[in-house]
Amino acid sequence: MISATQGNLWSIGRVASALAMLILNTCFSAAAAQQAQRNPDRAASAAPMAIRVVTFNVEDIRTEDLRDGSQPRVRQIAEVIQRLQPTVILLNEIAYDQPGAPGFRANEPPGQNGRRFVENYLMTPQAEGLSALEYNVFMAPSNTGIPSGFDLNKDGRVVTEFPPPPGSGPNGEPGEQTDGGRAFGEDCWGFGTFPGQYAMALLVDPRCEILIDQVRTFRLLPWEYMPGAALPQNPEGSGSWYSEEELKYFRLSSKSHWDVPVRMPNGSVVHFLCSHPTPPAFDGPERRNARRNYDEIRFWADYIEGAQWIVDDHGVSGPLERGELFVILGDLNADPEKGTAYRNPMKELLFASRRLNPGPAPVADIDIPGLSPTDTASWKRRVDYVLPSQGITTTRSGVWRTPPPGAKGFPSDHFPVWADLVVPPPPTR
Repeated sequence: MISATQGNLWSIGRVASALAMLILNTCFSAAAAQQAQRNPDRAASAAPMAIRVVTFNVEDIRTEDLRDGSQPRVRQIAEVIQRLQPTVILLNEIAYDQPGAPGFRANEPPGQNGRRFVENYLMTPQAEGLSALEYNVFMAPSNTGIPSGFDLNKDGRVVTEFPPPPGSGPNGEPGEQTDGGRAFGEDCWGFGTFPGQYAMALLVDPRCEILIDQVRTFRLLPWEYMPGAALPQNPEGSGSWYSEEELKYFRLSSKSHWDVPVRMPNGSVVHFLCSHPTPPAFDGPERRNARRNYDEIRFWADYIEGAQWIVDDHGVSGPLERGELFVILGDLNADPEKGTAYRNPMKELLFASRRLNPGPAPVADIDIPGLSPTDTASWKRRVDYVLPSQGITTTRSGVWRTPPPGAKGFPSDHFPVWADLVVPPPPTR
């Protein structure tokens, strides 16, 4: 049950958030009106734009959970999102539905789970006083649960078939992993106990435009292409953990890396740089997961800083162009101050990049015993991020920990991180 104190804090936070957004939009509307009087042709693109960007690891939502709109935990997740009212939200750990995956139907196109979440959950108010939310959706394939054909965990077996995963529990909690599912996942390009598990979906307010023809994905980029790649070595010092043949195909990204450009109503384009690096835990002495996590995060540093080695899944080479606005967001599975990360990739990204404008760490709306104010996961780490570029201003940000009224606890092991951002108008040509 939500306490009276939590309820008051939630109410105060909601009112403060709404007031801040109202003030911003009022100021921008006034600026737009003044510009319209001076130059009517540029009125639509004259003013800064206030948006709310959220990243939320929703903890293993599957195709079966999304079909009918009644799964209790997914309804609670939708309620949290309806309270936050994002302009753009990245969902981590929503399954990518595809042939061969549980719940996929042969007469349907793949990659529809983001749309199902919107249509079956977000477009229905989940509590009194909440509004339905509509979004356009971007989904793309994930490396998770895709068999490699190699013995990547070096247990003497090449596992290419997965056992049927246990379904969700009576309250909607994710099904437990099995030994057979883990054995399958550890020989996949990215860990997943079935194809498409733990994938991503980007939801965008329909007043914005996803520039789908300009989207870049980096799912297939080989790890060894990265200069100075932190490839794991055998702990006894006998060379590389992965064979030469494996390294020809082994992918840097455990899920995928996306550059999704979105045109705002004021005409500016913001690139949403989305990913979910592998957790550095669940590792052996070779630290293959921790090293991969480090390089998955370092990829974004290279991408925004102009590294020329990068090649996308369409064979187009090169980094993000100079001067472009962007937001890095997702569950990056690394804390800049604590944890098991290799070489502290988040500290390097946060403090070494000249192109970021991250501001202070978001702080939680309520205290939970054992968690610091900046922890974004129930397991005591700051791992979820919304990191804007220079040129984008953060006015407010936070970590939303308040559960839906009446819920026994928070519906995910992560809390959504939100940021209210101001996107400038396009430059005058």
